[in-house]
Amino acid sequence: MNRDIRSVDDLLRMLDGFFENIEWDDFYADRDRPVPFFVDEPDENLDAWLRDGRLNGSRALELGCGPGRNARRLAGAGYDVDAVDGSPEAIAWACERVDGVRFHQADIFAADLPHAEYDLVYDSGCLHHLAPHRRISYLGLLDRYLKPGGHFGLVCFAAGTGSPDSGTEIPDAQLYRDRSLHGGLAYSPDELRNLFDGFTELELRPMREETGRFGKRFLLTGLFRKD
Repeated sequence: MNRDIRSVDDLLRMLDGFFENIEWDDFYADRDRPVPFFVDEPDENLDAWLRDGRLNGSRALELGCGPGRNARRLAGAGYDVDAVDGSPEAIAWACERVDGVRFHQADIFAADLPHAEYDLVYDSGCLHHLAPHRRISYLGLLDRYLKPGGHFGLVCFAAGTGSPDSGTEIPDAQLYRDRSLHGGLAYSPDELRNLFDGFTELELRPMREETGRFGKRFLLTGLFRKD
């Protein structure tokens, strides 16, 4: 059938087809490749928020967990953690690295999770690999799983850094003309404020480079509260 769009979900799935699929299994299969976030260290911002007491809930959901470095930090802080990634290779690596976390190999929008609500939803590098239309799904996920008063933490490519390692600043409409996400989308602080305008901003800043924790200046970190 050619005329089969009858819902928002149908439209979103059709738009998914405009973009290439990153072969994340191939990406994670070579564990020795020089990828910055392959280090076995938590994000510096997440570590700081846990140490200063801004995050003190009991349940956490991590989106796009990769090899599990942040999930382990959350579990070590006492959280009951569900961590989701679409790549079987990433999940296998995470299960080897980390105990005490439930890892789910699934699309973040279709994962079968054991809890209806979480005190924290954390995303380090997932949002910036989503096509623009999937922001609708992303906001729906936060609305569904983040409990009122809960926290949402984010790390994404930062616009305006001039770094070749950061994401593209090409406008959304041009991405569809190009049929490419160009490796990931960079966001400015104001773009994140606009996207998450239903949340209270608690912190929004560039990542810091610190010994013993993961941090790159071409990334932006944000902490928001759902009121």
